[in-house]
Formats: sequence, C-alpha cells, structure tokens
Amino acid sequence: MRIVVIGATGHVGGYLVPRLVEAGHDVVAVSRGTQVRYRQHVAWEKVTSVSIDRDQEELAGRFGERIADLNPDIVVDMVCFTRASAEHLVEAIRGRASLLVSCSSIWVHGTLSEVPADEEADLEPWGEYGLGKLAMEQFLLDQSARPNGLPTVVLRPGHISGPGWPAINPVGNLDVKVWERLATGQPLTLPNLGLETLHHVHADDVAQAFELAIAHHSEAAGEAFHVTSERALTLRGFATGVAGWFGRQAELDFVPLAEFVRHSDGEQGLISSDHVTRSHSVSIAKAQRLLRYRPRYTSLQAVAESVRSLNDSGRVRLADGSLGGLTAPDGA
Repeated sequence: MRIVVIGATGHVGGYLVPRLVEAGHDVVAVSRGTQVRYRQHVAWEKVTSVSIDRDQEELAGRFGERIADLNPDIVVDMVCFTRASAEHLVEAIRGRASLLVSCSSIWVHGTLSEVPADEEADLEPWGEYGLGKLAMEQFLLDQSARPNGLPTVVLRPGHISGPGWPAINPVGNLDVKVWERLATGQPLTLPNLGLETLHHVHADDVAQAFELAIAHHSEAAGEAFHVTSERALTLRGFATGVAGWFGRQAELDFVPLAEFVRHSDGEQGLISSDHVTRSHSVSIAKAQRLLRYRPRYTSLQAVAESVRSLNDSGRVRLADGSLGGLTAPDGA
C-alpha cells in the first residue's frame, strides 16, 4: 500500500519508516525538511520525501489537500495536536484514503483511580497538551463510527525513549545531571516518597504498534490503544535500577513535591510536577489482544539506550563510560 507518514523524520518515524519499507509498502515521508533525521537507515533510499510546513499550510487552508494529492491508501499522522488540525486533514482525505492512524498520548488521562488504567479510564486531562489530544481523539474516533466516515486508529504512547534525545528521568524531568548522580553514587532527592510512576516506551516499540495497527486495521479501526512498555516504574524503583547499571546502591532522599519544585530549576521543576502529579501507569492488554503488540523493551531498557547515547555524545559523563550492567533485547 501507499502510506503517507506525516512527521516521518522524528523519533518514532525513524523506526516506523524503515519498518514500513521492509514490509513492502510504498512510503511517502512528509516533514518540514528543516532537521536531520533522528535515525539513519538504508530504507530511506526507497522513500519519497516531501517537505511541507504543516503550520503554514494549515493557515493557508491547503495542508489536507496537499496530503490528499499524494494519493495515499493510508495516512499516518505523528504530529497532530488539536481537533481543528484533525478536522482539516480528515475533510481532505475522507473518501480518498482508507485509513488514518494518529498519534495521541497517555496524557489524555487525568489523575488515575485504578492502575494500570485501561483506555476508557479517567479521561479528564488537564493542560493544553492533554486537552488538545483528547479533543483530537474524540473527533477521530467519531469518524470511524459514522457510516461514511474515515476509519481511524488512535495510538497513545507513554514517555517515548531511545537513542538521540533525553528520556524522562527518575525525578520526572529532563535534567541529564540526574544520570550522573546515580552513576557516581551521589545522593538524589526524589519528590514525595518516590512511589509515583512513569511509563516509558522505546520509540521502536511505538513504531511496532503503528505497523501492527495498519496490518490489523479491520480489528483496530475505531479504537484507541495504549502503547507503552509492559510495566511502569516507580520513581524510587527507577532510580534504584539506574544506579544498579553501575553496580551502586541508590542514595535517595525524599521531600514533598512542592518543596522539590521550589528548589529545582524553574523549567525542570515544572516538568517534574507535571509527571509526578499525573503518575501514569497504563494497561497494554487491549493492544496485546487486538494488535498482537509485544513490546521488546522494558522501561529500563528503553531509557538505557537514551542514556548510553547521551554518554557517547558527551552530554553526560558516566562513572565508567558504559552501561555494561544492562542488557538490551536480543537483536536490539
């Protein structure tokens, strides 16, 4: 099939595009064309690359038609954030494409009542990002329910991790110094009692889920799916696991979240607050059942690839320059 991937050069696209090419699809990679691909692969030689600035083209009312003019059988949208953006695209491709697979987020959930949460639980997000993603989802899934609507699938990744960019760390933010403290045995302060949770996923496992949603589109259409590792990590369990990579015990202190935020760098403190107060832990049973989704990476394995690449690029300095204490999945 001819598959148009919007946002193809990003974290997940770097894994998804080669997967689709290797599966025999004709792939058109759409991006702004302003950055280097996150992941190089020989499969890109077989891909048609198209540069489109989504923001500018949507303002001009042309983006949807430009995608439709690429004659897709299927559209994969990695970078839709609002209902208005989804409506614009659907209006143009409905009746011309047979399926739209769109990337949402586990941030459509608010504070969870039971964990791991299923896809219907506590859909009361706060913040512009989560509210925008939920409104987008609701519009897209309604399309699948209409007699003449466009079949859609919505995937909700957790905290995407992998080589080439910082992962969310055990204090719930992006401060790379946290990895150094754990690697060198320095004390680390965690918010509250360190029992809140983070739910990571490797970018290639997200790509796997997109590929499976296409392959099993008849079962997947009209559904939303969580896409994460099998299990979430508590903050203290996360910190303990990272310290263990270097043969160390984590030296942990604990303070109330408000105090933690007050004594943190402004931006990083707010990022921690966002993650800790949500404390996501979600179920992937639905994706396992209907999509045959089988994540290859645990949360720690997914994060390890990020930390290893930060070390290799000199952005962090680890105790022994390696992550020899951690094993990746076979073939990774």
